[in-house]
Amino acid sequence: MQTVLYARVSTTDQTIAHQEKQARDAGFVLDRVISDDGVSGVTTRLLDRPEGRRLFDILRSGDVLVVRWVDRLGRNYADVTETIREFMRRGVVIKTIINRMTFDGATTDPMQQAVRDALIGFMAASAQAQAEATKAAQAAGIEHAKATEGNAYRGRKPSFTRAQMGTVRDMLAQGAGVSAIAKATGLSRQSIYRIKDDPSEAEAALVKWGM
Repeated sequence: MQTVLYARVSTTDQTIAHQEKQARDAGFVLDRVISDDGVSGVTTRLLDRPEGRRLFDILRSGDVLVVRWVDRLGRNYADVTETIREFMRRGVVIKTIINRMTFDGATTDPMQQAVRDALIGFMAASAQAQAEATKAAQAAGIEHAKATEGNAYRGRKPSFTRAQMGTVRDMLAQGAGVSAIAKATGLSRQSIYRIKDDPSEAEAALVKWGM
């Protein structure tokens, strides 16, 4: 049996190393790290990614697949739910770093199966909804930045990076509290509330500063 971390990043200010550190800090003893760098979870299925498809070749019954959250597998509802079910059919256990969720196909109790499948569906739907919300906020932020680009004053430089903003949005979508997000990201509560209360303005600030 082996424990495999799958990490995925889609932007240059995210890192595979950070996701690996999160996994080890959470107590996972990793045998292998499989990663896709610069790959969208919205438009590219796990099976179609250069390294993602390796998971289908190397994972066997009894193996553990670790991901930061289900959005690393993808941000498309149909793809994520089918991927998790396929791994469970193979006897692979999926564990998330955030919220410490565990999904496996061991249970034969129909009620437990229904609860498990409903949770998988909810988390997959949340991943897609968050991706759509992020895309909308980015579009609004870009438009806002364009509307004010004639003004040389850019305001105060954002206290957060794009990667940190993405983490804040993800954790908010997962129901995490502001204190937990502050601890995970190193941001102040004020910065988190700024992102939470006006995501399009936060995006616009990053655009203005070329971040």
